[in-house]
Amino acid sequence: MSIGAGSLLQADGLGPIGRGLEQLGLPYVDGAVAASTASVIRFVLALTAIWFVGRLVVIPLIRRALDRRELDEHAQNPLLMLTRFGVLFFGVAVAFGFAGFGNFLVSMAGIAAAGALAIGLAMQNVIANFVAGVFIYTDKPFRIGDWIEWDDGTYSGTVEDISLRVTRVRTFDNELLTVPNSNLTDSVLKNPVDGGKLRQKFVFGIGYDDDIEEATEIIVDEAERHPDIMDDPAPSVRLTELGDSDVGLQSRFWIENPSRADFVRTRGEYVTAVKERFDEKGIDIPYPVRTLEGGLQLEDRKPVGQTAE
Repeated sequence: MSIGAGSLLQADGLGPIGRGLEQLGLPYVDGAVAASTASVIRFVLALTAIWFVGRLVVIPLIRRALDRRELDEHAQNPLLMLTRFGVLFFGVAVAFGFAGFGNFLVSMAGIAAAGALAIGLAMQNVIANFVAGVFIYTDKPFRIGDWIEWDDGTYSGTVEDISLRVTRVRTFDNELLTVPNSNLTDSVLKNPVDGGKLRQKFVFGIGYDDDIEEATEIIVDEAERHPDIMDDPAPSVRLTELGDSDVGLQSRFWIENPSRADFVRTRGEYVTAVKERFDEKGIDIPYPVRTLEGGLQLEDRKPVGQTAE
């Protein structure tokens, strides 16, 4: 008798929640309604439990992993958002199974697969930018605040924000560029400040009659005097050009912890100091001179209407 009753209770599909609702004797609550209500309650309980586990365990673990990789807050936010969506999706899938909506879940999975294929074909560029954004987060070719250049130097600026689809760059003319991430990963990108120091080169042209050694000493001395130019590696000068009107002395010097503004200011101050020393020592910085040679020939033309005698 007990075995038959147990088999009957197991076969009715109500479960303890459904049987409890049926035994309440509420109006309009029969076995089918009780079973449906029980399934909904199981769905909500499972989803709530998984969501709280994700919020209390999974998301803090992901946050600590991102902190260990020293990702900026702006870089962490999109990844944490994806983690929350993943926890929610996993919770919904498990809750459907726990509630006994297996057939519904299979149908939804088929519809979702077809929809994903259609969306994927229509959003190839978006997906490409998304994948490129993931590579930017993992490879870290630049960080927020870095000065970068790309497209053969056509574009340059300071990185203000990095998301999974676009990167926002502030140009040095205070213009905001919203750049698809694939543009930054499919071509050569220059990050001059990644190494912590930046080497600069500048060519000083002096006259052929000027003393090369004296000019070299002035160029090196002014580099050593400037507080923002590094002593190690030491500044150096090389004769690199013999132009039409000048001798080119290339100065090479290093700037520590550079930014675009620091680099422009430091180079300007340094070149100005060298120019002033050249003026004091009478060293000329020649400019190209073009000489036009030739002659003028005048022709003896008779007035119109006059005939030769």
